[in-house]
Amino acid sequence: MTVRLRAHHLLCVLTYVGKGYSAAFIANYDGIAERLRRGEDILIVSGPDDICAPLLGEPEPHCLRESAAERDRLAARDVEQLLGRPIRVGASLSLDAATLASMRAAFSAGLTREACQGCEWAGLCTTVAINTYRDTRV
Repeated sequence: MTVRLRAHHLLCVLTYVGKGYSAAFIANYDGIAERLRRGEDILIVSGPDDICAPLLGEPEPHCLRESAAERDRLAARDVEQLLGRPIRVGASLSLDAATLASMRAAFSAGLTREACQGCEWAGLCTTVAINTYRDTRV
């Protein structure tokens, strides 16, 4: 199988520690984190992805807002530059240990954080990065 992720979620998975919008959201994300740990490939998609799925039943899910699409654009640009490979809809990649380490180092250095501006989770993600990604689930 393949995990379907929008581009900005490539950054979110770096700091995921089991916190989220609801119990259903966390349970779903935990399953995705396990799949990524097992080495499943990632397919970059446009719009709502496997992480967003539990939120789609809400009256106005934030994953459908233009701000989420802008986060995708910014994250894709930064991760593409970091990894030296296209991060566009339809691209696939895997989070092997070296890629994960490189992405976390860049995140900690602030090189891939532009997409995080204004995100309600940015403070938590900063704390996780400062704590050397302790307790992350991916």
